[in-house]
Amino acid sequence: MDILSELNQSQREAVETIEGPLLILAGPGSGKTKVITHRIAYLIKTCGVSPHRIMAVTFTNKASREMQERLEILVGQAIEKITLGTFHAICARILRQEGKVIGLNSKFTIYDEDDQLSLIKQSIQEVGLDPKQYAPKAVQSAIKFAKSQLLTPDDYALYTSSYFEEIVQRVYERYQQVLHQSQVVDFDDLLMKVVQLFNDHSSILSKYQSRFIHILVDEFQDTNTTQYQLIKQLAGKHQNICVVGDPDQSIYSWRYADMRNILSFERDYPNAKVVLLEQNYRSTKAILDVASSLISANIERKQKKLTTDNEAGLPVTVVETYNEGEEAQFIVSEIDKLVTEDSTISPADCAVMYRINAQSRALEESFVRHGMPYRLVGGTRFYSRREIKDIVAYLKLIHNPYDNVSLMRIINVPGRGIGSRTISELTSWAKSQDISLYNAIKLVGDNKGPQLAARASTALTNFSLLINELIQKSNELALCDLVDEVLNKSGYRNYILSEENSEERWENIMALRADAREYNTGKPEDDLTAFLEKISLVSPDDETEEKANATTLTTLHQAKGLEFPVVFIIGVEEGLLPHWRSQDNTEELEEERRLFYVGVTRAKKRVYVLYTYRRNLFGNSGGSEKSRFLKDIPQELVVTKPLWENEEQEIECTPVTAIYRKPLSQSPQRPANTITVSAGDNIRHAVFGDGVVINCSPFGDDQQATVDFPGAGVKRLLISLAPIEKIERNSD
Repeated sequence: MDILSELNQSQREAVETIEGPLLILAGPGSGKTKVITHRIAYLIKTCGVSPHRIMAVTFTNKASREMQERLEILVGQAIEKITLGTFHAICARILRQEGKVIGLNSKFTIYDEDDQLSLIKQSIQEVGLDPKQYAPKAVQSAIKFAKSQLLTPDDYALYTSSYFEEIVQRVYERYQQVLHQSQVVDFDDLLMKVVQLFNDHSSILSKYQSRFIHILVDEFQDTNTTQYQLIKQLAGKHQNICVVGDPDQSIYSWRYADMRNILSFERDYPNAKVVLLEQNYRSTKAILDVASSLISANIERKQKKLTTDNEAGLPVTVVETYNEGEEAQFIVSEIDKLVTEDSTISPADCAVMYRINAQSRALEESFVRHGMPYRLVGGTRFYSRREIKDIVAYLKLIHNPYDNVSLMRIINVPGRGIGSRTISELTSWAKSQDISLYNAIKLVGDNKGPQLAARASTALTNFSLLINELIQKSNELALCDLVDEVLNKSGYRNYILSEENSEERWENIMALRADAREYNTGKPEDDLTAFLEKISLVSPDDETEEKANATTLTTLHQAKGLEFPVVFIIGVEEGLLPHWRSQDNTEELEEERRLFYVGVTRAKKRVYVLYTYRRNLFGNSGGSEKSRFLKDIPQELVVTKPLWENEEQEIECTPVTAIYRKPLSQSPQRPANTITVSAGDNIRHAVFGDGVVINCSPFGDDQQATVDFPGAGVKRLLISLAPIEKIERNSD
């Protein structure tokens, strides 16, 4: 394979520049992943660099998987020797190997956002404060910010200038003490501790600097201070650092990403070479012209001009609707029209994007009403479901019995007679002795712990025996068999099956077990470590549910990295896009414009931009004003489609379906359903397939049912409109 043959001139220049710092400014759809993977292949196959000496860093597991799949084609088995993964995954590997020098056991547990929040609530209480008075989420956010800036609790204390910050510092200090005591790290610690490790142990840093001759970083505009410092440390010896990004797509400042890292790269690396990837392979010329006009209004950016050899395409359509109901109705109608008139377009080729999650409500109602399938990005995540978190907590405790949060989650799940009073007394005693809850429980069994009622002591002793038995089994059993052992020995199987609507929860547990089956190397301890690490490092982007022929509904932030033939961007109004919080801040306003730019550049063929005359949001209904961003787009690049008329201050709403000669193919013009359903009924939907009614309630003269479709998820249906029929449960 000729590695360079499929590359354009700029891409080839980026691949062939292998010495010294390199900044690749990659516009949307310009093939940056192709450049990164071909550059790695060029280093290995043409330059003879050992794959063991290459590190490639991504921001999401999804991007990492895509890069790995492409590299397997380009370099074959050499992929196994490349250090490839997210910042957090790579740092987790380093800490498991080197963490002992900073007091971190190789079996440390990684806390996700929910676990962090639980421990922060506990820490607030332990410093004598009320979690109802000091919002745990606000404290969590402040601690995350501190860690993104490499500030320890002692460092943070030097910068406190308000009472709230003083509170945060006290909680932060206790929070870190408990993490260390529990042999746990949170997501931000994975990065911060590696930077501290390298700062304090030069021999370890030297080992990694010598190993990695070439370092490549994707989405560099999204790095924070800690990530930037980490990369700077690793590249300190060879200086062969290649960063790829686009300041115009920097939209994560709320995650503490610092766009200045990419804007100042040339200052920090004076001999850096800059390569612009300006040729777009995704979008039509019309879409790129609109995107370029939009983003050129920003000041904080690197100048580049997007070009394409694609067709000119249709102008961007700007649609004015009366309210959010008509906005949603227009989208359903237009998708139906596009699919009917163009055989190359399906519902799955369309995406609807919005600024905040609350905007999806009207969309979902309209899609359900017309029987049009959709998938909602950012719904309940699989690993956030209660039953999954319970089983994972058991596995975490087996792996690391000093994990207080996991222990607290399942100490009385299923109920085993350990009440809140017992837990409170145990927790207070453990804190006074500066030991973990697990050690405190063991001492109860040895009659050396706190003085508790006989029944409580027996229950705690039995729980300790259960965990110890499971720990022993974890060294003997394959991971999926260990899951079975947890379900049976703990009583969780009977507990969950005795609940109402247990079938869905049990199916989720079986899906987790199936996932565990993939981890079977013959080394149970290593399999459990790898499995728990994989779960802890899963991001919302990794849990996007795939459905056949379904339109995607997503926020603009979550749309980053995706592409669709047809994109609808709704709510392009003052207060939404740009968001009202940004309107008095130039930097935030520019990020809002970048967010709009990201949405537009997700599209290949068609873009629809919608705003309303009135919008009902959060229970308030009021007049809307179209976004100032629309004024940045020359009128000749768009076509405007008003759906209502305003004559002499009297508003007359024009039905959306009246625009087209044909009605919706799934419209309610068919005969209304006359069946009635009850919870537990099995039904068959013309689009979603077979499902089970979870519950139903009156809806005017109709019924609204919540139905679980195994192949499509949980949906709400109006029974008179839904294309359904009752079916009998198969006795088999």
